[in-house]
Amino acid sequence: MMGLILACTSLLASAAGGVVGEPGSCMIKIGFYTAHFTIYQPENSANDEYCEDLPYAGQTLFVMDYLHDSLREVPVDFRIVRDASERGQFTRWSDVQALPDLEAQTVFYQAPEARADGRFSVEHRFAEAGWYIGVVSAPHPTQDTVYHAVFPFQVAGTFFDFWTVVGILLLSVPVIAYGRHRWTTHA
Repeated sequence: MMGLILACTSLLASAAGGVVGEPGSCMIKIGFYTAHFTIYQPENSANDEYCEDLPYAGQTLFVMDYLHDSLREVPVDFRIVRDASERGQFTRWSDVQALPDLEAQTVFYQAPEARADGRFSVEHRFAEAGWYIGVVSAPHPTQDTVYHAVFPFQVAGTFFDFWTVVGILLLSVPVIAYGRHRWTTHA
């Protein structure tokens, strides 16, 4: 059951255009573009790599290594927004668009820039714990279309999230059922 839930979560993340953990690396999908995506927190955890949720507030380095040559030719921007919608890990592009004042919620913005070397990296210092939304935007090289990858993440949180609660509930059902069975047979 948990495997099915995790598989559905991965499918939802990839359909929305976000960060997906794959064996050995994290991938970000921006429309038809893909890139290796890694986050570092060198002050607190040396060379440990993260896909999304971060254990500490503080200095953070976001790195994307492009896997499509055409991504090197288009200007890519990166934004970090406070999760004002309070949707947490379920945040999608439509939620970001619906924010009444995106600029007021933005804690970091890297203006669009083409990176011919195929490596996009930015640093930001998180002053506060909480939920944030990363948004990477990139235009199609020849059409009038802009793709967005949205990846919600938690900074310095408890990491006791929705799926943890679901897992605990699913695991507790057989225990409760067994307990009720034993109680009714011995009563």
